[in-house]
Amino acid sequence: MDKTSLANYPAHTYKDNQVSIQLNCRGASEYTKISFPVKYGLFSRIETREVIFEFNLNHEIKHAKSKAAEWIHPSEWLKRTMGNDWVYYSTGGYAGVVESIGEYYLPNLMYQTNSLLGGKPFETAEVAKISKNWHKIFSKINTSKTMPPAITQWIEKIKQFKPGDLTQKAEQLFGISGARTTVLPPDARHSDYDIIPLTIQDGCLYKCRFCKIKNKKPFIERSRQDIKNQILALKSLYARDLTNYNAIFLGEHDGLNAAMDLILYAAITAHEEFGFDTAYMKKPMLYFFGSVDALLNADERLFERLNELPFHTCINIGLESADDKTLSILGKPVSAQNVKKAFERMQAINQNFEQIEMSCNFVMDRDLPASHNRTMLELLRGRDRTSAKGSVYLSPLQFGNPSREVLFDFYHLKSQSRLPMFLYIIQRL
Repeated sequence: MDKTSLANYPAHTYKDNQVSIQLNCRGASEYTKISFPVKYGLFSRIETREVIFEFNLNHEIKHAKSKAAEWIHPSEWLKRTMGNDWVYYSTGGYAGVVESIGEYYLPNLMYQTNSLLGGKPFETAEVAKISKNWHKIFSKINTSKTMPPAITQWIEKIKQFKPGDLTQKAEQLFGISGARTTVLPPDARHSDYDIIPLTIQDGCLYKCRFCKIKNKKPFIERSRQDIKNQILALKSLYARDLTNYNAIFLGEHDGLNAAMDLILYAAITAHEEFGFDTAYMKKPMLYFFGSVDALLNADERLFERLNELPFHTCINIGLESADDKTLSILGKPVSAQNVKKAFERMQAINQNFEQIEMSCNFVMDRDLPASHNRTMLELLRGRDRTSAKGSVYLSPLQFGNPSREVLFDFYHLKSQSRLPMFLYIIQRL
């Protein structure tokens, strides 16, 4: 976004002994890894003696925190997603969090997931009060005759968006593609999970017995017209706040298995229609999942073309295990031999294409055969040197069951890997 475009978002400030208001604050324009709170994009902030609320360019609440002594930590905050979930970002002691998930802040979710980390912030009184009653709190803030017209008008617009309206907008988002995005690729952490979902296919190739996330729909591609309709509907839904986005998720669960021309059409059309070239957020990102067979069957020309797009592309492959016995237990209809072939192709793609990064997932659980960890480490250590590219994510099989023992196992495995290794916290949109 150039200076001319930024002129459409003039800054305004107001302060008295009750409230401080800043309109069109300019946050960071690139996502970064840093150990103190960073806010991204263009947003507006209101601060009272009790709370801090931040709103996006559509006048919808985005962040919130309490200034009360009961708030867990002054550097922690709440973030509302486009799916209308609240996420509590905790420090978790910083060092332990960045070693575990690759980020300095730990997302604590309102719904059950597979995380081994974090507490239960939504059960604390102050976090519950802010996440459930933010609109009631905000409604008590009155305008004053001393406020500039721009400030007064902004407050009135903010008050128009009630919790029910945000719920309805989330349902609109899900309705555009026909379903909620139930799981995002772990690499979406690089964009703080601020992604635009675009469905190019439904279902997945496999119906693995262990999986709690994917649906039972058969794999089927969407048409170009369906994809174009989604893009136009998403453009209208995100509206003015579209400039604060630079990332797309090509869903559902096996975008890599879609036809090459369809993947490229969706990515290029979305980039053009969403105006990523002139967005406030820089360095566009493209995310999608892939299966073992999709990767093995993918035309090399696809990666050549993806590498030429104005995106950095992250493709996450669900390997799960390199052990036939474990794959049978998981109900995953692939062979360990093909898992190993897929892993080797991932490494070749990571080495040969600068703008593409392929990551992979393995499951972890203490009840799996010992051969699971052994064969996985044979893959991860069977390399000439370490690499900073191509993360390996370990996904605990248990949901809602944090375990110090399994966390200990993770650190033990991480210490032996020659690739970056992190926990996969399953997060939805």
